[in-house]
Amino acid sequence: MKIEDLPDPALRNTANLRADSAERYSKVARVFAESIRRNSPVDQEGSNCPVLVEGKRDEEALRDIGFSGIIEQFNRGWDQSRVIAYLYDTYGSKNPIDSGPPVIVLMDWDRTGGRLQSMIRKRLESLDVKIDESLWYSLMRSMKPEGRTVEALRAHADVLSPLIMDNM
Repeated sequence: MKIEDLPDPALRNTANLRADSAERYSKVARVFAESIRRNSPVDQEGSNCPVLVEGKRDEEALRDIGFSGIIEQFNRGWDQSRVIAYLYDTYGSKNPIDSGPPVIVLMDWDRTGGRLQSMIRKRLESLDVKIDESLWYSLMRSMKPEGRTVEALRAHADVLSPLIMDNM
């Protein structure tokens, strides 16, 4: 779906969009919809798969976009080893509901976030835990012009939300 096809003119907030943004937003919305479905609680027909983000503002941005399940914060005052051990002990090596990766990892897609994403991937894979990085890869490819952080997505929630709902 393209921005121009949205039925409600209020949802067609294209003043802040670049010319190529509509297609990029549509691609990202599809991946967001799948991640939101996996993150949703089981009673909402989801997989109860947690999302790991860097901090509180990232969690708030994801809530604004539509995530309703568990969101874990990487920066919680623990050292990295303890966070990795906590994720492994709490969520195991496979999601029991959909048999997919037990955690969606979504760090920022700037240099520091990329390093964190890589470190988390390597440390969890050393414990034979695969992680879901599809949302991170999609955002890294498609949303760089709009920002390089998860919390920057909050400014685009009004445009992304209807597109995500169309893909649910």
